[in-house]
Amino acid sequence: MTHWFHRNPLKATAPVSFNYYGVVTGPSASKMCNDLRSSRARLLELFTDVSCNPEMMKNAADSYFSLLQGFINSLDESTQESKLRYIQNFKWTDTLQGQVPSAQQDAVFELISMGFNVALWYTKYASRLAGKENITEDEAKEVHRSLKIAAGIFKHLKESHIPKLITPAEKGRDLESRLIEAYLIQCQAEAQEVTIARAIELKHAPGLIAALAYETANFYQKADHTLSSLEPAYSAKWRKYLHLKMCFYTAYAYCYHGQTLLASDKCGEAIRSLQEAEKLYAKAEALCKEYGETKGPGPTVKPSGHLFFRKLGNLVKNTLEKCQRENGFIYFQKIPTEAPQLELKANYGLVEPVPFEFPPTSAQWTPETLAAFDLTKRPKDDSTKSKPEDEVKPVKEPDIKPQKDTGCYIS
Repeated sequence: MTHWFHRNPLKATAPVSFNYYGVVTGPSASKMCNDLRSSRARLLELFTDVSCNPEMMKNAADSYFSLLQGFINSLDESTQESKLRYIQNFKWTDTLQGQVPSAQQDAVFELISMGFNVALWYTKYASRLAGKENITEDEAKEVHRSLKIAAGIFKHLKESHIPKLITPAEKGRDLESRLIEAYLIQCQAEAQEVTIARAIELKHAPGLIAALAYETANFYQKADHTLSSLEPAYSAKWRKYLHLKMCFYTAYAYCYHGQTLLASDKCGEAIRSLQEAEKLYAKAEALCKEYGETKGPGPTVKPSGHLFFRKLGNLVKNTLEKCQRENGFIYFQKIPTEAPQLELKANYGLVEPVPFEFPPTSAQWTPETLAAFDLTKRPKDDSTKSKPEDEVKPVKEPDIKPQKDTGCYIS
């Protein structure tokens, strides 16, 4: 499945030293700054470390976020914010906007941006794991779970933290509602793809597979629609991917719906359903070519070259020929001019995001530690102007070579 999932680039960020000369007045505050600096650097390193697994990521993320919470929340767990919330300027790039960073003097902006990158890491980990040759059932489950975890993080950021920003996200930036919603929906859709492949592998009822495929196609259509008002210069490639996946899974839905109709002796309607599947599959093939030719963020994947993609083409062709033979010998039914309306509802297998919460404030934060940060001693010229060390360098993501494609990523 190496060529199956489109991925946008990770967000890049400027280094943060957490050096507050004059403000830090005691060893506990000094240690806190050192721990924040090292835990942030460690988490950033793991984003591009191919040996990193979900347990390592969770431990590193929890370590940094629990320390960062002291910059955001008051220690008495009241609604009051920490006095340190606005002490540090943070810079982050966006997944679609290239290397032009956004900056906010707000620890909540840092929490959301780093959380966003953690979610992106889970999607990239899922994609990398799905690309392994002869993937095991446990690994397939981990792909499924990683996508659901990513969806849960995006959902939590959108609902619980982005509304707390003092400065709203600019249009087309990662933290604005259209983009984060598209990422959330894409994660759910891709997790359902794993469910569909599993259902096909275990030869579940065609009605269930058709319903799951239809629901997944609707997810992709919704994600595409969410991005429709964005600037095509940076959204067109991503939208082509979402559109081709929508066509592909609608073709799957019509193919398996046709099998259900044939089993109910509705051969004429089955033929029409399979003809619609054939048309949509051809459209998905054309969109794969357009996607490959469209410029935009993220490496280009090749879904049409994947065995899972090609298998559908053969399945549609063979099932349609079977229906036409049966109709010629047994049923003699008229083929409707209109394709059947898909009003399919899956009762099983629908993906819900794994609920996510940031860890509580670290026990290292005590009233004494907080008191050792004296904001009255902050230098008068402590402005938010960029320094050379504050520049944002692009993230060098590992180049994962595709392994041999077996087409069986769920057995």
